Amino acid sequence: MRLIKRTGKGGGVSRDGSQLVVLLENGRVLIIRAESPIRASVFITMSLQPVQNRFTGAYMQLMKGLKELDFRDFGVPSDLLLIGDHAFPLAMNSRGQVLMAASLHGKGRIVVLGHEGYLRAFPALVENALTWLSGDQSNNRSVGIQKKAMAFVKNLNKSRFQVKEVGAFSECPEVGVYVTDAYTVGADHKDLVAFLKAGGGVLIAGQARSWTKSHPKKNTLLEFEGNKVSGVAGIYFSDRHGEKEVVPVYPHIPSSWMSLTVGQDFEDDLQFLLKGVSEFDVRGGALFSEILVHGSLAFPIGTTDEGQAFLAGAYYGLGRVIVISHEGFIGSEKMAKFWNNALDWLDNGRHGVVGVSTKKAFNHLSKCGIKCEKTNFRKDLSVFVRTVYCADRAKQILDFVSEGGGLVIGGHAWYWAQTHCGQNPMTGFAGNNILKKMGLCVMGATVGGGLYKAPVSSQALKDTYHFRVLLRRLADHVINGEALSTREEKHLHRLGRNCSSYLDMKAHDWYSYAQVVSALTEILRTCGMPQVGEDCPAKSPKDHMLLFVGSKFYDVCPNPEALLPYLVKVKPLTPVIYNQRIKISANTAGWKEWISTGLYLSPGMKTYIAIPAEMVNSGWTIQIGCQTDRLNHAELKRAPSVHVQFDITKEMMMVKNLWGGLIYLVTPKKTQVNGAEVIVQMALPAPYYKSGVTTAAEWALLRTAPSPWAELEFDNIILTVPSGHVRKLERPDELAEHWNTIMRAVADLAAKPHKFKRKERMVTDVQISHGLMHAGYPIMMHKPEAAELVSIDVAMKRGLWGPIHELGHNQQRSCWEFPSHTTECTCNLWSVYVHEEVLGIKRAKAHPVLALEKRNKRAKEFVTGGRNLNSWQMWVALETYLQLQERFGWDAFKKVFAAYHKMSNFPTRKILKMNLYAETFSKTVGMNLVGFFQAWGWPIQAATEEKLSNLPSWTDHPMVQYN
Repeated sequence: MRLIKRTGKGGGVSRDGSQLVVLLENGRVLIIRAESPIRASVFITMSLQPVQNRFTGAYMQLMKGLKELDFRDFGVPSDLLLIGDHAFPLAMNSRGQVLMAASLHGKGRIVVLGHEGYLRAFPALVENALTWLSGDQSNNRSVGIQKKAMAFVKNLNKSRFQVKEVGAFSECPEVGVYVTDAYTVGADHKDLVAFLKAGGGVLIAGQARSWTKSHPKKNTLLEFEGNKVSGVAGIYFSDRHGEKEVVPVYPHIPSSWMSLTVGQDFEDDLQFLLKGVSEFDVRGGALFSEILVHGSLAFPIGTTDEGQAFLAGAYYGLGRVIVISHEGFIGSEKMAKFWNNALDWLDNGRHGVVGVSTKKAFNHLSKCGIKCEKTNFRKDLSVFVRTVYCADRAKQILDFVSEGGGLVIGGHAWYWAQTHCGQNPMTGFAGNNILKKMGLCVMGATVGGGLYKAPVSSQALKDTYHFRVLLRRLADHVINGEALSTREEKHLHRLGRNCSSYLDMKAHDWYSYAQVVSALTEILRTCGMPQVGEDCPAKSPKDHMLLFVGSKFYDVCPNPEALLPYLVKVKPLTPVIYNQRIKISANTAGWKEWISTGLYLSPGMKTYIAIPAEMVNSGWTIQIGCQTDRLNHAELKRAPSVHVQFDITKEMMMVKNLWGGLIYLVTPKKTQVNGAEVIVQMALPAPYYKSGVTTAAEWALLRTAPSPWAELEFDNIILTVPSGHVRKLERPDELAEHWNTIMRAVADLAAKPHKFKRKERMVTDVQISHGLMHAGYPIMMHKPEAAELVSIDVAMKRGLWGPIHELGHNQQRSCWEFPSHTTECTCNLWSVYVHEEVLGIKRAKAHPVLALEKRNKRAKEFVTGGRNLNSWQMWVALETYLQLQERFGWDAFKKVFAAYHKMSNFPTRKILKMNLYAETFSKTVGMNLVGFFQAWGWPIQAATEEKLSNLPSWTDHPMVQYN
């Protein structure tokens, strides 16, 4: 098929007579062959506005002056396989197959053509390639051409190059560029690799399909002559044939979802690795990291029943790697047979030295009967064994493997992820700086130890989860209507998480990354983002997957504006305000704090924020969205994560969020700022009231502001509710006083100053991570709860049990908490106190379970059940505290909590903490309460009894009646 018309809207006729239509639509080109008046098939889709990467200039130079490439009149080419972070395609057919590619290795450059006939077919491309391959060697335009390749090189402008025909590379070591076919590299391959690494240029052409047919038991990737050179740079001649057709030359590096394939089936590799291995015994309590197997030449080896990989392998250049996600199992005796097989596989017949960098792994491998040396990395090793916890000599190790070495690397990233909150394991964790280029990553997600079956059958191999395979299958399902199996649907949730992690790499220079982006682009353009809500929750695995990955993909896709209509279908036009100046003041201690701006970004809207220099690179972040719960429910009423944060790294920040949201400045844990000014270029005003700042006249206008979310900031609490709940709120000052009184009461009972060190926050949402509400910063609750938050009448009549319960959680302290007994108990002290002292609602009316008859029944049942402390939970436990309060009053609790504020060096064991509480309460009220607490089953020690023996005993306590 020959392209007639390439730009604008229109069509043409191909040389074979079929109709060709070219459309420009939202920044992509569609090449369509109309096979009949009612049937057309899209051959390839590509973004016209990709992220520019470091290879764009090289691509433009290599394809300079070329409009199209006609591959039809030559032999069947190899479909070139690309891996690593340096290789990129030059020509791609409509099936996503790569027919020409280029790469770097060391200081040198290489161009690979999928058939030797292309040396003759495309003289202009060959000249471009020789120029590019010469690189900065302007003083060395000498080109050595192997004599068999010379037969194909015609019409070369010899005035530009000093051409020398040679029998082998050894005859021309001083040339700047060497041209050869892929069949006669021979013994020169090591010298050619050294030449390339030192800065030379290599042009190599051929196909591996014929060689593979005549060498059926050989490994094409490692043993085909051409791959011994090109494979080092991440380009392989594969045994798969490429389709011959006319290929347009795109204005950017081509990519297609159809190129998202796995390089081979790995069945031979797994049969070798798993010979005599039926299971992996990784029991013992260790926690592994999940391994993301994302490369086209990477494959899982050991997986859980749910498909999480903890052991995997990969090809990288001419070498191989094995990764296990806990270093303690390198050389494990229970896996001795596997490790013997693995070291043989990695050594690949060299019978060289296995060097081990850690003492523990060395001892384990030695016990398995493996001959090895305790040593740091050396270039003369055949296999190197190390952990993932440092990235020293990463470049040397990558070169070592790409040039034929073997690598065993072990360790987890989950502890790093837990101790580096907010940082990205894909880019920040040391080991991934090596592994990710090999198509593998260890992630923050954990995998428990166990006894797991090895994939011993070909069907088991096919059923094993692989990131690239399932993403390609999903694309086929969405775009071509191919059905997914039950097993594949089951893994879509994992695919969504893995896509999100993979996109975190933001590796726009990588061809493999572009493949994933292309696949996700076409999936979303075809089926769109699920438009979920309260009345239309997402239930299917596919919808879950798309919601999980949606916002992350929006952040990294090449043309988010063009994609936005497929992600957010309803985007009402609303008035915006410009250059809004906001004063920032903060004085924080050991916690972060959100500072409200009173501004909102609609879904997909971006803005610029000017930041004072003192806030740059000092721990400040910008947050879009207040609904910070991450969801993991069978039915999703919103995306799993709808807020984003941006580290403030420069004085002008561009921010956006697919889902939109209120704009916040988030402080570092310890910072002090007074009156700093930020300027928001463009945003929507939100109904935002701040006590002592917002006037009545300003609120009259602000309460109608277009943001769907409103904020009411009072002395010690900030309420975030749907804007509909404040549209008719005429007197926010009265509501402020209502909440100020509540929060003073909360502070009083906790024996804390009325001015909170950090204001509490309550945020409503369509769906939250767990429970009807939950504590934290912010306290999260469902949208219907907003009515009682903003209505004094509702609160005074019906109460605020749930919200005050969560505020109580935020007052709990571990020194007087006895989990799990009191976790859902002592927080209710604040609910009872606020209802009785502020809202005027007695405890029996505040919550139905506090009716006197129910309280008595629980106490009696606890006694008749043997006063078992395991039964002393929640409402039963609360009865203990209520009996204390009814005898000694609320002041006793305030004094007890105050006493704890003055203590230090608290015990951590529950029995000791309970004895300390009994002692403290007794001394506070001047009465020996040992008998009372023992009646409730508390494990009071003799030492405590002795300390309190001089106090009068409480002999008529409520539990006496049950003795």
